[in-house]
Order: sequence, then C-alpha cells, then structure tokens
Amino acid sequence: MDNTIFPLIASTLRMAAPLIFTGIGAVFAERSGVVNIGLDGMMIMGAFFAVFGSKIDGPVTGILFAMLAGGVMATIHAFLSINLRADQIISGTAINLFATALASFLIGPIFKTGGQTDLVKGLSYDLPGFLEKVPILKDLNWFVIGAFILVFVANFVLFKTPLGLRIRAVGEHPSAADTLGINVYKMRYLCVILSGILAGLGGAALSIGLTPAYKDGMVAGRGFIALAAMIFGNWKPVGTMWACLLFAFGNAFQIQAQGFTMIRLPNELYSSIPYILTMLALAGFVGKTTAPRADGQPYVKGQR
Repeated sequence: MDNTIFPLIASTLRMAAPLIFTGIGAVFAERSGVVNIGLDGMMIMGAFFAVFGSKIDGPVTGILFAMLAGGVMATIHAFLSINLRADQIISGTAINLFATALASFLIGPIFKTGGQTDLVKGLSYDLPGFLEKVPILKDLNWFVIGAFILVFVANFVLFKTPLGLRIRAVGEHPSAADTLGINVYKMRYLCVILSGILAGLGGAALSIGLTPAYKDGMVAGRGFIALAAMIFGNWKPVGTMWACLLFAFGNAFQIQAQGFTMIRLPNELYSSIPYILTMLALAGFVGKTTAPRADGQPYVKGQR
C-alpha cells in the first residue's frame, strides 16, 4: 500500500489541484452567463508567469504574477463578450491561440532557451513535525490544500450569500436581475475576471506546484478538462471537485500504469486515459445536467 495506493492517491490530489482551481473559475463565469472557453490559455499564462515571477523574486511573486496574467486575459475576454457582444466561443479560442504563442515566444528573450524555461524555485511545503510522516498528507503541496478550501468557500458564496444570489440571477434571467437593480455587466465582469484569476492560479499549481518550470504543451488541454468537469459537476463547486478528482485519477493512473510489467501496452494508450474519461463523462451526462438559462447569451440593457 505504501508503494502503490498511497502514492496514487497523493498523485491524484496533486494533479487535481490545477483542475479544481480552473473548474471553480469556470463555475463562476458560467453561473453569471458567460462561457469561458479561454481557460486553457489563461492556465498557460498562469503557468508561464508563475515561473517568470518565481525567477524574479520567489514562488509567492510567481503566484501573484500568475493570477494577474490570468486576470488580464480574462478581462480581454470579458470586454469582447460583454461589451462588444462577440461570440464567446470564438473569443475564448482566440485567447487560447494567443496565449500559446505568447508563452512560447517569451521563453526565448526571458530565459534564453527554446521550448522550456529553466528550473526555478517551487513553493515549499513545510509541515509541523508530527504531520511529516502522515501518509498522503506528506506528499501533497499547498496548492492542493488551497484548492479544497476554495471549493467550500465557492459553494458558500454561490449558495449562501447575497452576492451568490446575484451571480446566479444574472446567469438565469439577466433582464429580471436588471429590473431589480442588479448591474448585470458588473456582475459578469467580476465573475469572468475571477475565473481568469483562478485559471492563472491553476496554471501556477501546474508549474511551480508540480514541476517548477514551464515548457510548451505542458497545460495539455487541462482548461478544457476543467470545463468538462464543471459540466459533469452540474455547474456546482462540489460536483466540479469530484469530477476533477476523477479526471486527475485517470492522469495519475496512466503515469503509474506505464510502469506495469505484467501488461505492456503502448504508452500513448495510457496517456489517452484522462481524455477518454472526459469524453465518456460528457457523453454519459449530456442532457442530465442543467446549464444556467442565460449561459452564453450576450445581454443588452433594456432587452426583454
């Protein structure tokens, strides 16, 4: 168990953290009525700038840089989607393409390398002495702890506070919310920018939280997996968390499975496990989940 089960569980939790941060961000954006397909690009920006900030002044600065980078990209998406009423899918896709190219380009002038940055200082994980020998707990990191705290904070905010009621109102019936004096544009901006900040934090959890470096392709579609987890979780933080754990387990298992000696399969087949799980989950739950009624619909003030 010490050599198999505990490492698998710890690896699942570590790999779930980036998905949870990003998935909770997706919940806030879509609960307010804005589809954020650009989460993958925001994760890329977060992963890169977390490494850049850590290179400058340590991992805490890296986390702040990551959140800022994700927030800036989300602000662009919010402006295009809310003010200009651009197609939200196209806007998010453009952000993904731009972020991928920008991060790849910046590696050269900043790190003087190609395709991958230098290793930087990761976020340390110091536990009190009596906890250092606890199985699983000793193999986690602070991103994992923060991700699970975030789930319950987000659930409380969305379903137990007036702010959460306003967010859900603008995602369900924005014209009625507007009639009651709720600023629909302001609430949507708030939630989309928050989704970018959390996606940036998810990118930081992936780079300085797991391997303290950035390389091209390291996000590997995790922003889309987080979106799938949100749908699987029925646009709720706790449900999204369980879906992220399922997908992260698939990722952790495929890494461990590549070391199996009794059953030898192509590594590419093992690597596809998380994506197969994502497709199966979506195929099995489409029609069984309910999106906010105004999700993806631009709002024009005064429109009924």
